[in-house]
Amino acid sequence: ILLQFLIEAMTITLIGGILGLALGIGGGQLIGMFTGSQAILSMESTIVSIVISSGIGLIFGVYPARKASKLDPIEALRYE
Repeated sequence: ILLQFLIEAMTITLIGGILGLALGIGGGQLIGMFTGSQAILSMESTIVSIVISSGIGLIFGVYPARKASKLDPIEALRYE
């Protein structure tokens, strides 16, 4: 259960990070078109943003995953 929760958290935050990066790039390009300036994107900032997004998913996925993995399945489903 722990591994399943962590994989789910990492997948969701990785997808969110990629979508956020795409929206940021698109927004920068759009603003650049209207202002006549050019948005500069470096590979380092792209990698850092994906790593931070995945790290947040890992950090906030560990607590509920550990909590859920320690529960007795029968007791956990009884309260659902």
